[in-house]
Amino acid sequence: MDTKLTLKLDKEIINRAKDYAESKKISLSKLIESYLQLLTKESSSKDKISPLVESLSGVIELPKKYDDKDDYSNYLTEKYK
Repeated sequence: MDTKLTLKLDKEIINRAKDYAESKKISLSKLIESYLQLLTKESSSKDKISPLVESLSGVIELPKKYDDKDDYSNYLTEKYK
């Protein structure tokens, strides 16, 4: 059952949230409901991956021969030259 809720928020935050919801083609109410659902959802495991991290998974494709330790070493060498 849906229930009406009145919130007092900063006008700029509301405007940004409306723009964001519009860009995602969902209502502001649905956006807030989804966020509150996420915040209040009981986690079955502490080690679960958050939805944000899960959504970012696979965004970057690395070369097959990519060596992260070598890359980090090069980064540190450049940083502390």
